[in-house]
Amino acid sequence: MEYTHKPVLLNQCLDGLNIRPGGIYVDGTLGRAGHSREIAARLTKGRLIAIDRDKAALDAAPARFGELMDRVTLVRGNFGELPGILARLGVAGVDGMLFDFGVSSPQLDDGSRGFSYLQDATLDMRMDQSAPLTAREVVNGWDYEELRRILWQYGEERYSGPIAAAIVRRREERPIETTGELAELIRAAMPAKARREKQHPAKRSFQAIRIAVNDELGEVERLLDGVLPLLNPGGRLAIISFHSLEDRLVKTAFGDWARGCTCPPDFPVCVCGKTPKVRLIGRRPITASEEELDENPRARSAKLRIAEKL
Repeated sequence: MEYTHKPVLLNQCLDGLNIRPGGIYVDGTLGRAGHSREIAARLTKGRLIAIDRDKAALDAAPARFGELMDRVTLVRGNFGELPGILARLGVAGVDGMLFDFGVSSPQLDDGSRGFSYLQDATLDMRMDQSAPLTAREVVNGWDYEELRRILWQYGEERYSGPIAAAIVRRREERPIETTGELAELIRAAMPAKARREKQHPAKRSFQAIRIAVNDELGEVERLLDGVLPLLNPGGRLAIISFHSLEDRLVKTAFGDWARGCTCPPDFPVCVCGKTPKVRLIGRRPITASEEELDENPRARSAKLRIAEKL
């Protein structure tokens, strides 16, 4: 299958990374190589380390890069493991990093992967298909309170209680096996007015289950805990998030890194000794233009934040 993939905020990412032809760069979310290929195209003696947990993305990458492949190192792994990945490669520091937290278009478009509520398939939703936890285990094995929590916390689903209760009742009769069955169950658990909303009734719940299956917020937290020491002075860190919880984590981390002295205002001299670690590139997140949204509606919730290490 040939996928039509439009990398989100591409030009803004390339400008923000301030790519040097001889530098070392990381794309921690390779996907269909839309961003990666353009980064590699701007390198001469430099190197791009492209990471993805999805074997299908890595298998497709050489064809995507073509003649640029000699500048690229492919790594299968999670971006939360970045310190270990770079250590194994013998890389002490890099000049720029890009992370796109969105689900890649092929994963959404390939119905067999079980991400979509629009196509009937086995409940899966794993970004790494060798990982043990699937959506089937979450839906059929997690108790009511845990299901309600993830639907509310990760999906901001206001009908999380009725949906979780409906899932528990159904699985007492028989396991829930497919995305189509789950989507219909969610729809039926919601009041009529919610079913008439513009977005699909199952959208928020599917998002929540996907985040839980792939521990997406945990990966973001691990990344932010370990990423800054890996960036060379003057290097740029660019992160695209699509979910308010992800963006909140990024915004908080960037703010903490950019903050200097934390002493009370009435202290005559600084005693904390804290100095800024990064310079924020723009005070507000970068979002897609109307022109980009016309071409790629999936960019609507994307927020790009960029910081430069001091």
